[in-house]
Amino acid sequence: MATDFKSIPIIDIGPLVAKCDDPNMARDPTVCEVVKQLDQACREAGFFYVRGHGIPDSLIKEVKNVSHRFFDLPYEEKLKIKMTAAAGYRGYQRIGENITKGIPDMHEAIDCYRDMKPGLYGELGKPMEGHNQWPLNPPNFKTLMEEYAALCTELSRKILRGIALALGGSADELEGEIAGDAFWVLRIIGYPGVSSARGQDLAENDIGCGAHTDYGLLTLVNQDDDITALQVRNLSGEWISAPPIPGTFVCNIGDMLKIWSNGLYDSTLHQVINSSPKYRVCIAYFHEPNFDAAVEASDICVKRTGGIRKSGKAVYGEHLVNKVQTNFV
Repeated sequence: MATDFKSIPIIDIGPLVAKCDDPNMARDPTVCEVVKQLDQACREAGFFYVRGHGIPDSLIKEVKNVSHRFFDLPYEEKLKIKMTAAAGYRGYQRIGENITKGIPDMHEAIDCYRDMKPGLYGELGKPMEGHNQWPLNPPNFKTLMEEYAALCTELSRKILRGIALALGGSADELEGEIAGDAFWVLRIIGYPGVSSARGQDLAENDIGCGAHTDYGLLTLVNQDDDITALQVRNLSGEWISAPPIPGTFVCNIGDMLKIWSNGLYDSTLHQVINSSPKYRVCIAYFHEPNFDAAVEASDICVKRTGGIRKSGKAVYGEHLVNKVQTNFV
């Protein structure tokens, strides 16, 4: 459960990244300190910044640069990769097509998912089968984003090893049947700035992305360095800003981790409001369970919370399919 936090903690995960596959990592004092900080951040805020993550700053900047270049293209050019059901709900969404709690979000995006072979998950996976639609312009877009997604996948695995230790399990507790073959989602998002005609008073439907929690295990947010737009709600209902800190990712836990931890860690409401006149880009990587994973409270976390299971099972793929089929306009 989130507390009345007033700021979001910053954690240097360098020791965890360096030693995450060492069989003795759980006894390393530098790793133990990272694990302690992760536990505190997940309990108190559900959000934290990570530095020392090992992903090159040049790549982090370049994926934002090519995203700006894509969103600068004429609308007709962007529509060449328009999202459709036939494309496995992959591709470009225009402003207002993404819906949060019944209200259109004021952003445009490219939605990407881990490639899925036909028949891999039977009827469960059929709506999501396919390959990502990448724009031909900018020409290096596909190469950069695939490299970036691969590095974010590996980084998320390492952070989750620390979180598993924080919850009292073994480092690989969240692998195997839960996320040993993790699905992933990449949303490349563009938020228009506030025009002078609109002024600074934001109407309800001018919110870039409405208040929501993320559904998966862990999210990595790569946001423009010069615009503060992400807001996180604390226990009292105050919206706490998550300003960009160069060289870091904003990380947050999702609903699947809340279920697995039996509520020890809560997924925290957050929203995006771009009140700047400048166009804002954000690349959000979502590290999910295995597509067909049935996630429920772990025995370790049930024991730590008095022996009572606080929620039932959730099949990740069922939720994702329901989300994209009801959200797509």
